[in-house]
Amino acid sequence: MKESGSEYKVCKNTLFEIALGDVPFKEQLKDALKGCTGVVFGYDDPVMVVKKTIEYAEKSEKFKLKRGVVEGKIYSPAELKEISKLPSKNVLLGMLLGGMSSPLTKMLHTMKAVNLKLLYALEALKNKKA
Repeated sequence: MKESGSEYKVCKNTLFEIALGDVPFKEQLKDALKGCTGVVFGYDDPVMVVKKTIEYAEKSEKFKLKRGVVEGKIYSPAELKEISKLPSKNVLLGMLLGGMSSPLTKMLHTMKAVNLKLLYALEALKNKKA
């Protein structure tokens, strides 16, 4: 878990309810706070935290997912599995940057090709006159 920028804590359900305070999803989590409860806190990339948690849950027989809160929204274990299939934050940023720079690169090459064609035409005209 630590390599994904997260930590796992086991806590008492009543203390966890108190710690939730006035968050809007508190009522939706009440039914999940039965029995032994552990909480995974993620600090960096939420997708990587979900991926590592799902991997651990699949390896361990005792560790079971009840609910997940990602970016302030409650998810079921099935929805968390779908989130874990997403690329990481760095990959998504790379894809965004590539998508933004691609049209600019194409425009640059097009403008460069126009200049080169003009130069080739002038060179051909010079060679024809010489």
